[in-house]
Amino acid sequence: MAFFGLLGRSRYERRGFELYNGAVAAARSPYFYAELGVPDTLDGRFDLVGLHACLLIRRLRTLPAPGQAVAQALFDAMFSDMDINLRELGVGDMTVARNVRAMWEAFHGRATAYEAAIDDPDPAALQMALARNVWRGGEAPGAAQLANYTRTQLAALQAAPAAELLAGHFRFASPVLA
Repeated sequence: MAFFGLLGRSRYERRGFELYNGAVAAARSPYFYAELGVPDTLDGRFDLVGLHACLLIRRLRTLPAPGQAVAQALFDAMFSDMDINLRELGVGDMTVARNVRAMWEAFHGRATAYEAAIDDPDPAALQMALARNVWRGGEAPGAAQLANYTRTQLAALQAAPAAELLAGHFRFASPVLA
């Protein structure tokens, strides 16, 4: 029986979960909430986890095989965890799928916005995208600092050895030091 359960699993699943756990750990830094004013809510925490996952996925997609597969495993780990978290919060089985889909759509929209902003030659584009998404367009006291942190993480990801990333290893720098 256990053998058949393994057939549906990606050989990169563990790597995806390791990278995802690193994104979650980075997003939990109290600095984001206390110093940058990111809303300390489920939405605010989802946004920061999503930002870190987006950065990892962006870098993984540029790597040779199995980069795409590890990126997909990271994405799968994220939404598997979202499913589990919703269930632990008491969301009923009948609505979990709908809620996870809404989260997937939100993540996809944010990832698309961040990708465009990162590639935009206007340095203010990333700050504006973060303000729109993380602070939902309201007052965004830490948007400039979060944009600087994001650029620092992008540089660190670019400098990280491909073999380490493909093995599921990356540690985000402290936002205090970025």
